[in-house]
Amino acid sequence: MERALAHVEEIAWIKPIEGADNIEAVGVLGWNLIARKGEFKVGDKCVFFEIDSKLPETEWSEFLRPKGFKIKTLKLNRFKVWSQGLALPLTVFPEFQTKIPEVGTDVTNILGVTYSVQEDNIRKAKPDPDSAFKSISARHPKLAQKPLWRWLSKRKWGKKLLVFIFNRKRSDPKAFPDWITKTDETRIENIPFILDGNGLWTVTEKLDGTSSTFGVKKIGRNKYDFAVCSRNVRQIDEDQEAYHDSNIYWEMANKYGIKDKLISFAKEHGYDTVVLQGEGIGNVQKNPYKLKENDLYCFNLYINGTRISTAELQDFCIKYGFKCVPILMMEHELPKTMEEMKLEADGTSVINPNVKREGLVYRSLDGQQSFKNVSREYLLKHEG
Repeated sequence: MERALAHVEEIAWIKPIEGADNIEAVGVLGWNLIARKGEFKVGDKCVFFEIDSKLPETEWSEFLRPKGFKIKTLKLNRFKVWSQGLALPLTVFPEFQTKIPEVGTDVTNILGVTYSVQEDNIRKAKPDPDSAFKSISARHPKLAQKPLWRWLSKRKWGKKLLVFIFNRKRSDPKAFPDWITKTDETRIENIPFILDGNGLWTVTEKLDGTSSTFGVKKIGRNKYDFAVCSRNVRQIDEDQEAYHDSNIYWEMANKYGIKDKLISFAKEHGYDTVVLQGEGIGNVQKNPYKLKENDLYCFNLYINGTRISTAELQDFCIKYGFKCVPILMMEHELPKTMEEMKLEADGTSVINPNVKREGLVYRSLDGQQSFKNVSREYLLKHEG
């Protein structure tokens, strides 16, 4: 699912800030925020804007003009308080005066909220579901004016039918393969209830780079389709523009001989699909690890659509000559409070101990559940 930058939530708790006269701490899900004193009561609905958001320039956001309308991680050292996000009462939004949205409603598009970094708006944008239909309409302008065409174009199934008829030989080569699960991790702050559960988790370092996916799918007796992808786009070849100085995805595919290794693995075990995912680091995201060359650290391995455990991934990486993301704890019990959880995320990187790590990723021992815990200290340093 695409990330919701703005959504309707409830105020979970309110706490005074020692020494502060006009502000207080409030909780939304697992997020700690700062609000004007008396602005909320526990249980009030609000619009919660996540960090990385940029608000539209409008009356209700005018107070954020000095900050460029951007929501970032803040730390008030004077009061020893963190704030990650922004909560505003529903009453300030004209859009919600006649109909109050339910808790959990994604209002990102309704309010015109975007990513604060323009490159993220491009890289993480949800592909246009009608792009193929628009393409064939442009190629067949006369047909597009026919009554039957216009009638079909008003129906979802009609668009699919036209794409099937006219676009079979010209499907978008950059479309993300439907047999591959895109990389994504939920932030712990959005699922605070998980701290109430039991069980052990494998903990790995979260690396700050670019999500990279490589997969093979059996399409014949001894023939496999090989896919190289960024987060949302299939990379056709090394020359495809990829928002970096070079196409790091194909660079890693060639560096590690990924195609041959995945096909060999699939053939050996009779698998139909094998997907390897990792973080490409180096000359991306301003090279936070100060590396001299690009590299790949693997964090997911899907076999026939099912993700295996981190322990099994580590064995696979050792056998086939890949680097696994740093494993910090193989069996770890989660702390009981969100503040303890957030403190766990802070620390230095295994890749380069001279820099702060971005955070941690937690996976259930069977590999089926996972979430991320991003370091506030890292965000405070890099969001600026």
